[in-house]
Amino acid sequence: MSRLKSSEEYSRTKAFKFFRWLGGSKDPYIDTVESRHPEEEKYTDEELEKIDEEKRLSREKAYDLGQNKYLRAFECAYKILAALFCVFFAFVLIYNVSYLPPSGAAERPVNNEVSERYIEKGLEETGAVNIVAGMILDYRAFDTLGESHVLFTATITVLILMRLDKKKDEKGDKADRASRYEPYDVILQVAAAVLVPVIMIFGIYVILNGHISPGGGFSGGAIIGAGLILYLNAFGFEKTERFFTEKLYKRVTFGSLAFYALAKCYSFFCGANHLESGISTGTPGAIISAGLILPLNIAVGLVVACTMYAFYAHFRKGGF
Repeated sequence: MSRLKSSEEYSRTKAFKFFRWLGGSKDPYIDTVESRHPEEEKYTDEELEKIDEEKRLSREKAYDLGQNKYLRAFECAYKILAALFCVFFAFVLIYNVSYLPPSGAAERPVNNEVSERYIEKGLEETGAVNIVAGMILDYRAFDTLGESHVLFTATITVLILMRLDKKKDEKGDKADRASRYEPYDVILQVAAAVLVPVIMIFGIYVILNGHISPGGGFSGGAIIGAGLILYLNAFGFEKTERFFTEKLYKRVTFGSLAFYALAKCYSFFCGANHLESGISTGTPGAIISAGLILPLNIAVGLVVACTMYAFYAHFRKGGF
């Protein structure tokens, strides 16, 4: 029967060294192999000037169209290929245009059964008095979801390109905020204090009545976004960020897009003129009607309003 070794004895065994190396806690080359740091090369001023001159001559030789035959051949081939691509692309467009029906023909898309179906069956199937709202948020709900995601993607792109990253230290953070222009105009602030609530209420009205009158999420969201921009111009970032921050924008936009996708996912997989969802269309003309069109209008309006404000905030000073 083997004797139990103490920790000191076990630390001197090869098994201990092997398992320590296997676990990554010990590098066998540390303190066992001689290593030297390369000595820094010291150059005189004349040698540095000579090196710079060699680099300059190398660049001139590489980008000299008159002497560099490879670069000259590449530029020539690039122009030829670009011209051929433009000719080919124009040919494809003209070839496809030739298949379009003549003006006024019965088979033109404006004369087919789709628009007729929207007009004759739209109110019955969607419950929306506003035919446009019934079309974009019921028959073509998937297209509208894609358009909303385009706005979200555009905002992300602007955020990446124009964002001002805050420094970790307090001094840098204060300097970043101080660089923003904070207006102080009594006339503008008084006018904004009167107009902003009216603009917000009108934008909410346009969104909530989008299925029974002209309007909807896109137009109402644009109105609310304009109200937020006016408030920002009047009172500055410090007051605006008390209720509208970058974190709130992300949560509202993500929540709206997620709700839209989950609420209409059944129709995305059921094909055109989807199966019955069990959601009542209600009484046409009532505020609570048209099935999911009202909540979808609210989701689209929130996305549009947040996108407009985010665009302006980032183009103005690179952040909320």
